[in-house]
Amino acid sequence: MSNTQAVQLESPEYLRMSLAAAMTLKFVPGLFYRGARLGCVNLLLTYSDGCKANCSFCGLASQRQTAKTGRSFIRVPWKVFATDEVVEAINIAPHYVTRVCISMITHSRSKTDTISLCRKIVKKTNLAVSLLITPTLLNREDLVAMKEAGAERIGVAIDTATEDLFVKLRGRPVGGPHDWNKYWKIYEQSLDVFGKGMAGVHLICGLGETEREMVSAIARAKKIGGSTHLFSFFPEQGSIMESVSPPHVGRYRRIQLARWLIDNDKINVESIGYDNRDRILSFGITENELAKAISSGFPFQTSGCPGPDCKVACNRPYGNEKPGPNIRNFPFIPELEDLNQIREDIFRYE
Repeated sequence: MSNTQAVQLESPEYLRMSLAAAMTLKFVPGLFYRGARLGCVNLLLTYSDGCKANCSFCGLASQRQTAKTGRSFIRVPWKVFATDEVVEAINIAPHYVTRVCISMITHSRSKTDTISLCRKIVKKTNLAVSLLITPTLLNREDLVAMKEAGAERIGVAIDTATEDLFVKLRGRPVGGPHDWNKYWKIYEQSLDVFGKGMAGVHLICGLGETEREMVSAIARAKKIGGSTHLFSFFPEQGSIMESVSPPHVGRYRRIQLARWLIDNDKINVESIGYDNRDRILSFGITENELAKAISSGFPFQTSGCPGPDCKVACNRPYGNEKPGPNIRNFPFIPELEDLNQIREDIFRYE
């Protein structure tokens, strides 16, 4: 592709689309492992000069070694498609596709383009629209404009569980513009504008936090009035953290279970027990209650924005791992064999 062509393939006329969404809308061929089905079309703004942030774990980081690795995000390539073609495809999508999510990047045009794209997709499709926003670029008035454009829900990718990690991985030490307090402020304002329960934070397990710190961040998001969409860290090739391993599976299972219990008002956070390394030892509920929660399988499914049936629509199949036996976020209800493995993993420690 020539430089001239690359400049032309920009938002709002063009968008990047996740591989799962491209498969679902028949832009690219492919089958989902174990018959998973995507419920949300995930779209990403795109510009020839890229994202201006430099988050250590992100495939879109401005200083990423793109010359040798190419451009990927959340583990897979996000190809560019014409916005009008995407809208047409959404209108003939399978019945189980019930939501669209538009993700901003840190770019001067991103705010205006997100609002115009939201308005267009709301007008020309019958699907609910979520916006994954960049608080660095926004204020409360912008959130109001997004709601007026038809957005139903807001996501705020805080990502790290603590301020120290946020600064280290997303702030000035890596040449990034983001501010921890601004992110939490915009999240709180999102709930004020869109309503209780209509915004959530993204948190990534495995960026250097303890289990106690992650639980604290999840509890903070819940107390303010929203919920947590949980991710397991996966190293992006060419990023600063490309050599960092994903979190231990036992650790992730404990955090998944804690998140589900907190977001569904089933535990008092203060009752969670920890060892001297701040790892979860107990969840503050009876053995029967714990067994029932685990057997439901719900805590281990992908957490994200729901569809009209109140079940998760943004289920992002295999966004946290390669398709195979070691699924971190299940895009469907875990089966008996999965649950047996999960039971073994929950109290397996590093």
